[in-house]
Amino acid sequence: MKYLFIVQGEGRGHLTQAIALEEILRSSGHEVVEVLVGKSSSRQLPAFFSRSIHAPIHRFESPNFLPTASNKRNNITRSVAYNVARLPVYLRSMHFIKEHIARSGADMVVNFYELLTGLAYALYRIPTPQVCIGHQYLFLHHDFRFPKKSLPGLWGLKFFTRLTCIGAKKKLALSFHAMDEDEKEDIRVVPPLLRKEVFRCECSEGDYVHGYMVNSGFAESVREWHALHPDVPLRFFWDKRGEKTVRREDDTLSFYPLNDVEFLRQMSGCRAYASTAGFESICEAMYLCKPVLMVPAHIEQDCNAFDAASNGAGIVSDSFELDRLLAFAEQYVPDVRFRTWVESAPYMICYALDPDAYKHQASDHMYMVEEFT
Repeated sequence: MKYLFIVQGEGRGHLTQAIALEEILRSSGHEVVEVLVGKSSSRQLPAFFSRSIHAPIHRFESPNFLPTASNKRNNITRSVAYNVARLPVYLRSMHFIKEHIARSGADMVVNFYELLTGLAYALYRIPTPQVCIGHQYLFLHHDFRFPKKSLPGLWGLKFFTRLTCIGAKKKLALSFHAMDEDEKEDIRVVPPLLRKEVFRCECSEGDYVHGYMVNSGFAESVREWHALHPDVPLRFFWDKRGEKTVRREDDTLSFYPLNDVEFLRQMSGCRAYASTAGFESICEAMYLCKPVLMVPAHIEQDCNAFDAASNGAGIVSDSFELDRLLAFAEQYVPDVRFRTWVESAPYMICYALDPDAYKHQASDHMYMVEEFT
């Protein structure tokens, strides 16, 4: 089959999921003919994505969240106003999506939580089948448990998620654990999509804290903690525009630009991991048996953090309280069942995309799911 990917470019999670799925499909004899990636003025496409994806990449203007003045949590009100004002730009992007799908000859579109894909399907009634994939589709599952957060915020999150999957014939919800299918919502729960490089990592327990922040304003919180604990080595990755090299603040604090190889190398050798609660990097830490501190940047990450903490991954905080993380690391016990669940992803996801082609392979590996549940 020929697939076309459409990927939300915010953060690194959807990008690494696309890399992983392309590798799985190519190894099974399929072709990804094109990858369309949303862009905005506040985000750069990481170099690792361009290096890792084999299919041609094309960019289009896409809505994005705007951070607060402190560049920490996202400002929902400003984000909505900003994106409404740019509606003519996004209408052109929807036409761009429609035209590329039609010209590509793809048999199926895989949508990695890009809002304009759902809206393009609503506007143009595109005939090519669409499958949506992402952790966010778990928010529509009848058994998902939400944190005690603002009800309007949670309603908005679910509404936004529904907009992304307009016209989808099914939704694949990436999850920390197995769950029953939600037939009413056409949701199949599948394991996280991790890149092959994660499985090749050799883990060790170093003395430093590894971290990632989607909004660079969180760096001040890290610096404040570091000033009180200068003996603890900290190595943080950030998505700060214009930063191309490692910024070494002193002997024990460094900020790194996004780099897939270096990020995983630092992850595999750290004592613990601190993050702004992106689903993908939490899964990488869990697979590599690293305890996690999660500092959510928006309502979606509040849900990610609550779900991950409920599954024993780590603890949640409003700031980078790394002393709490190190205390948690002392008593952290990794869940070995999570690794088994993750390793079943190629079979379960390929079966969900094309049941007839993968029925035999999936049945050979269903014991992984049964053992996990």
